[in-house]
Formats: sequence, C-alpha cells, structure tokens
Amino acid sequence: MSNMSWIDALADLKQRGEPCVLVSVVEEQGSTPRDAGAKMVVERERLHDSIGGGHLEFEAMRIAREMLESRSRAARLERFALGASLGQCCGGATVLLFEPLGQPQARIALFGAGHVGRALAPLLAGLPCRLRWIDSRAQEFPDPLPAGVEQVIDDEPLDEVERMPAGSYFIVMTHDHQLDLRLAEAILARNDFTYFGLIGSKSKRARFEHRLRERGLAAETLQRMRCPMGLPEVKGKLPLEIAISIAGEVIATYNARFGEKPKAARASPNCCRLHGAVRPEVGRVDGRSHPPWWTSLRRCPPYKLPLKIAISIAGEVIATYNARFGEKAQGGESVARLLPASRRGPA
Repeated sequence: MSNMSWIDALADLKQRGEPCVLVSVVEEQGSTPRDAGAKMVVERERLHDSIGGGHLEFEAMRIAREMLESRSRAARLERFALGASLGQCCGGATVLLFEPLGQPQARIALFGAGHVGRALAPLLAGLPCRLRWIDSRAQEFPDPLPAGVEQVIDDEPLDEVERMPAGSYFIVMTHDHQLDLRLAEAILARNDFTYFGLIGSKSKRARFEHRLRERGLAAETLQRMRCPMGLPEVKGKLPLEIAISIAGEVIATYNARFGEKPKAARASPNCCRLHGAVRPEVGRVDGRSHPPWWTSLRRCPPYKLPLKIAISIAGEVIATYNARFGEKAQGGESVARLLPASRRGPA
C-alpha cells in the first residue's frame, strides 16, 4: 500500500495514463470498519488508501484486479456480510461500488510534420492515446497544436525511438527517405512495438527490405512493418484521405489490443491476425454486408467514441467515392467489389 491518498493517486494515474478501479463504501449496516464515503484506488500492482483493511479489503482488491485484467468498463455493486465467512468479526454489512476509471492508452510516436502528418495528428489526438509528434523543423508544426499533443523538436529524431516504452506505436512519414530508413532500422531492431507504419509505396518497401536485410534484420521482423500503411481499401492521395486510412488501421490495432472481446453472437468465426490487429474475413454486421476494414473497426470495442465513429464513416465515404470514380485499392483491386451492391457506382 502506498502513502498516497486516493484523490492524489487518481490524479497521478490520470497523468500517467494508467487504468485503475475506484472502490467506495456506499452503504453501511451495523458495525463496519469504515463509514460510507471511504475510498481506495486499486491499480495492477499497488493499492492507495483504505476501506478498512482485513479480509474485506483483500477481497475488494481481488475483485478490482480481476476487473482490470478483463478490461471491464462497467461499474458494479457488491454487498459483504462482515462475519465468519469473510474472516471478519465486525458483525455488520457493507456495500462497495467498483468503478473502472481511465483506460489503457496507446503511446504513439509520429515522426514527420509534413502535409500528411498535419492531417493525421488531430485525428490521433482525439483518440485514447498519448501522442508525441516529432520533427526537426519547428516551422512545420501548426500553431496552435492539437490539444493533448506533445511537440518534440529534435535535430536527432532517432533518439526519440529509444525514449518510447515497449508496446508503443510508431508512425514514420518524414521528409527524408534516409531518415525514414534509419528510423525503420531502429524501430525494427527493438522489435517490442505494437504497431510500426511507414509511409510509402510497395517499391519503397522492397528497397527498404533489401537494405534492412543487409543490415542483419530477420525476415520475420521485417514482416511486422506496415508499408504501405493504412487500410488498403481506403485509398486516396489527398493528405486527409491518407490520414483517415492510417487512423483507421491504428484504431483496429488498438481495439484488438485493448478492447473487450466482441459478444459471441456477433463474433465472426473466420478471423485472421494481421499486423497485430484482428480483422474479420467475412464482412457482415447486423445482417448487412460491409467492407472488411469497416467491420474490423465496428466489431471491436471501444468503438463508441465519436471520433472513431467519424473515422469509420469517413473511410466508407472515401471507399464509396473511389469505387464510383474508378480508384483502385492497393494491389490494383477495385474497392467496388468490397461494397454492397446498392452502394456501387455505375459499371
């Protein structure tokens, strides 16, 4: 147990982006160790403040950590009789409220403040993530910055790779191909990331893979690099179109890592694992056909954030627009095949 009060612990955990469960005594009957209003904060490895100690507190801690492990988002009430069955001798009863607070936050390093970076940063800033936006060119950053973005102006962006924790997301789109290559080598050498996307074409990927193999990186490690990055069906050349495609892929990866499991009745039996994200092969939700990328976003909680909904809709609009006016998905496949017949343009 720490010496930090529950309210100070909440502020500290919010600052660090760590989830926790707030446990509160909401009702007391008879003799109880603490009065209504007592609170404690439970995180994965520490406990802050107290609701009275003893077996009651131990059981409350166990329940809270089960909720953290299962990533439960729903509050729950539990009534405890403080008698022999709980190893307590108070003789009364207490009701505890368990409230999951905060949520796991993706740690994202975005390298590059060019046109696509400036379109992408506001989208990522609105998601449950902590975004470090890195470039050596101070004049390229917008003024003001999107809320919640940490600006990093560094003449040696490579140093920022080592400053990110394990499990981070790396997005590389700098103005310099040689810098992109050096960043890719450093990120892949760590090989402890959740997601690594590199902007570029298939030919850029082929050149980079050849050079990185020469530098000793294994083929299976190179396969973790997303290049081209973004949802392949959401194709476009405008900075915002590219940004929406990349943001959609980040959301799908984030949801597969942090989201609760979909309900069994809605889960697809045919799933494949792609670059750390679960993506359904069969694109049906609620009896309707949809592109696979749309269902990969839709199926995985937490989908209900307004920005996630907006990115999903925008992606579908872009795919529909491109299908109507002849854009091809990456790899030369028409997006029209992936859309419901009612949404396809004229042949």
